[in-house]
Amino acid sequence: MNSVSPSAAQYVGGVMQDELVESRRQQPLERQGSFGLRPPQTQDPSREVSGEPDEMDKLKAKLMSAWNNVKYGWTVKSKTSFNKSSPVIVLGHSYLLNSEDEVERFRLAFVSRIWLTYRREFPQLEGSTWTTDCGWGCMLRSGQMLLAQGLLVHLMPRDWVWPDAQQLTDVDFEVFRPRSPARAGGVPIPSFGSTRGSSTPEKSSPSDQAPRCSQKKRPESVRDRQAEPIHHKVVTWFGDQPPAPFGVHQLVEIGKSSGKKAGDWYGPSIVAHILRKAVAKTSVVHNLAVYVAQDCTVYKEDVVHMCDLSLDQTPPDSSSQAWKSVIILVPVRLGGEAINPSYIECVKNILKLECCIGIIGGKPKHSLYFMGFQDEQLLYLDPHYCQPVVDVSQVNFSLESFHCSSPKKMPFNRMDPSCTVGFYAKNKKDFESLCSAVSVALSSTKEKYPIFTFVEGRSQDYGLEGHSSNHSGPPAHILPPGGKHGRSNNRRNSDEFVFL
Repeated sequence: MNSVSPSAAQYVGGVMQDELVESRRQQPLERQGSFGLRPPQTQDPSREVSGEPDEMDKLKAKLMSAWNNVKYGWTVKSKTSFNKSSPVIVLGHSYLLNSEDEVERFRLAFVSRIWLTYRREFPQLEGSTWTTDCGWGCMLRSGQMLLAQGLLVHLMPRDWVWPDAQQLTDVDFEVFRPRSPARAGGVPIPSFGSTRGSSTPEKSSPSDQAPRCSQKKRPESVRDRQAEPIHHKVVTWFGDQPPAPFGVHQLVEIGKSSGKKAGDWYGPSIVAHILRKAVAKTSVVHNLAVYVAQDCTVYKEDVVHMCDLSLDQTPPDSSSQAWKSVIILVPVRLGGEAINPSYIECVKNILKLECCIGIIGGKPKHSLYFMGFQDEQLLYLDPHYCQPVVDVSQVNFSLESFHCSSPKKMPFNRMDPSCTVGFYAKNKKDFESLCSAVSVALSSTKEKYPIFTFVEGRSQDYGLEGHSSNHSGPPAHILPPGGKHGRSNNRRNSDEFVFL
């Protein structure tokens, strides 16, 4: 998208990010299947030896920063409409927006998700001149949001909502009845004002002013308020400072082992492996492992060996209940150039599951974090919004810029087929339930090849011991023999995924 229109506008109150679309058909395969914008770079052999940026790189970084300030220095306000007669699904929870109470439940659930976006003016990334991930780090940010949701489920009380979400009254969405003379029918229920990031109040008609959600607040939960220190702690782990275990500095550093560096494009499969390594590397998160599926296959025994702590005992204690919680990440591809429509119902069924923590992917060249849907529209959080860095080492730093108050939707048919699906299981029983529930969801497609599968045994039983995605680099790639999908997918975006 080279131009900005109301339909393409994202968020108000800061700098909107608009991906520059350019032809990549002649680019090397190592760049295919990824998202974001990277300016052309030339390699200086002497600089490669020293690992330090030269004066030309410094000048390029300054020019790019100036360009970003001009390119992304204005916004267009838009409002998302929801159908009051169809349920909105958000990470396994359903909201039918036909009453003020239900709209408030949806609003709080959405605002409580952790939102991680482009940041500027953070400490320089090691070995580069970058002090912002603006224009190239969107998939890393989407991956951060996926991991953040997994950590919230892992650490916070069930159905936790952010108590201070009550203060964000600038929620830009409207709820309409379908098929009325005036755009999907009638009176919005309700219309929320917008105060953050706007110097001039909007004019509104009397009918737009009532009812307002802010007039009827959900009683604050003592349990949710007591969990706030954990909420703050989780956000600090994603801070844009080098020590933060899941911050962009650490993720870029880990990505170097996969041949990536600051300014490169990252695909959803590479990011899944980066997240796995980041969790394995840190000591701040206890009793949690990340498993990345291989070749669209989750090997159950591999997960058991990763999570069943009794197997580490000598001799193994079968009566032990010790079990690591697990985040399961499954890189998949849902078609060739575009998503296969046969898989849309399957994606919907996956997002209906409580064990699902979201999907990272997006639309072509534009990474997003998908967290739900309504009808034929995906609901997402968008990282393409450049904000100043927040010093999360300060006591009681503001959380407002880490939570989004503007739900956005896009059609399923615009979804890029390359994505990574995330799940969470707290214990062994949850893992068994997850396998069963996800398998049912996967069977909802009539396609010969499901999106992915669960199989008994370990990957080494299938001759994949040399390709274990949870001990080494990116997974092996196996194409289905013959078939229309196997023949038609020799194209860009093909380097990281198994074709279905």
